[in-house]
Amino acid sequence: MTVDYSTILAAVSAGGSSALSSVTLLRAAAGAQATVTPAKYVSARSKESVYLYDTRYIDGEPLRTVLIDSSQSQANRIEQALTDAITDGHPLLRRIPRVRVTYSREGQTEEYTDLTLPHRAFDGHIRAGTVDGIPTTQTQIYRAARNASPANARPLFNLSPISLVLGAWDSSRRARQGRWPSAVTSEIVGVLADQQLDVRNTPRKGGARIDPVGMSVQLPGHALAELAHAQRGELSSTTYSKLAPSAQRLKPGEVESASSLGLGGIPPALDTLSGIACSTIIRSRVLSFATFRQIRFGADAQGDAACRAVLAALALNGIARADAELYLRAYCHLVEAGPSVTELDLRAGETQAVVLPSIEEADAILEEAFAGAKEHAGVDWNGQILEVRGNPVVIEGRVDESAD
Repeated sequence: MTVDYSTILAAVSAGGSSALSSVTLLRAAAGAQATVTPAKYVSARSKESVYLYDTRYIDGEPLRTVLIDSSQSQANRIEQALTDAITDGHPLLRRIPRVRVTYSREGQTEEYTDLTLPHRAFDGHIRAGTVDGIPTTQTQIYRAARNASPANARPLFNLSPISLVLGAWDSSRRARQGRWPSAVTSEIVGVLADQQLDVRNTPRKGGARIDPVGMSVQLPGHALAELAHAQRGELSSTTYSKLAPSAQRLKPGEVESASSLGLGGIPPALDTLSGIACSTIIRSRVLSFATFRQIRFGADAQGDAACRAVLAALALNGIARADAELYLRAYCHLVEAGPSVTELDLRAGETQAVVLPSIEEADAILEEAFAGAKEHAGVDWNGQILEVRGNPVVIEGRVDESAD
């Protein structure tokens, strides 16, 4: 049985299914002998990059695992997949209401939406901006969305439905903070091939770079300063702020490496975390219908269920599109090792095997959900966008991360 509109409508109605769960086995594209690069985190103690190891209960026994992709990262992949479809002019998805922040920087226009900003509808970039010259936080439509509650989330539903699907938290507000949990949780974990691996001292891999012109480029202060000044508009502020003073301190006859400008090679060194060998890689997803059932939209029971069905259909659409692009990061190329195993909770310990919809089927579900919400709750989405002009103070204070 393939999940369809009637499936999700029944699930988001009173007494319906608690959740839809899907598990997919993955493997390294290069084969069992290959390692994969998990997500990196910064250790609060040492400030060094680390992997996140954990013990999971897998196939009846506790096993050591490494987190390859977090739930937050998986949510971002769903958002990006939806954003790409909207950018490509998808006739259905472009009807979804959105908030768009526009910045102007060095003659270039930059646009960000609640599908890409980290805090979605309540992001600081939105709150710091203006709408038709009025601070965003003082506009009626935005104030109504911030004041929305599970008893009636219609204002937020009509402004930023993605915030109700993937979660949002109005954390900096003094009172009436909106706390909307994500209805979609997903992650990818790898079971360590070496269960005795000392995770406190993860192996590191060698890296090197060869410069055919010269493995070392040593320049006097005036030459370094001239190169830095000529490239100042393209260098990160961190790189320039370190390089310029250093060049000025050099005395006549002294030289310094120009490696910060990308000149010269890098000798082999064990300075980056190594890939990890995994016996099994598992992607798991949960779409919580119980989370949607906590929300009402100012309609009757049938209308509220129809609104929830739109959110569930949007979630399924994003999942279908994200699953079609199995890309994580460099040195972590994965492929499916088999079909997804998907179950619909039927309550009281009973489940039913189902098949997740394809992109085309997910589009059909969403279209039917739009029609149902319009008929039973008067929902009329036509791509409404709250246009926010980004505060120039924010963009002026932006500091790009340096890779040096």
